[in-house]
Amino acid sequence: MPDAIAPPASPGIDPALIDDAMRAGRGSAAPPRELKQQMDGEVFMHLLVTQLANQDPSSPMDTNDMIAQTTQLASMEQLTQMGTTMSGMAEVQHQLLSMDQRAAASSLLGQVVTTADGPDGEEPITGVVTGISFDGGEPMVAVDGRAVAYSTIAAVAAPPAEEDRT
Repeated sequence: MPDAIAPPASPGIDPALIDDAMRAGRGSAAPPRELKQQMDGEVFMHLLVTQLANQDPSSPMDTNDMIAQTTQLASMEQLTQMGTTMSGMAEVQHQLLSMDQRAAASSLLGQVVTTADGPDGEEPITGVVTGISFDGGEPMVAVDGRAVAYSTIAAVAAPPAEEDRT
């Protein structure tokens, strides 16, 4: 009694070839490939080459279609490069903003500032900036000894003149 029943063979096809194909399909000859999450130029080019290799020789691909696909590949490559460039520009802009904030916060030393709100929703704080800290992502300004986030400063005024202090 045979282990497996082979499907009926078509005329002209060797049944041994069918059995070999069925056995080959059960085993895994190559390790599974990692799937790509997005199409890049390499995948697109592979598809184009596969399409050309498997086309019907009696009816080859139209030259206009091939040019259109090649143009699409070039456009996709340019968009990918533009996306990479834009990501780099966003990082540069973030760094420039950070440097601008540091410079602006530094210029507040000795100035009188008023915050929009105090820490924890308290009343606004008004006082002289006595120090600046750049430890975190946002500069912290010391207003009469109290740490205040730079982004909460709502107003800046010149310090009182020496004669006004006496």
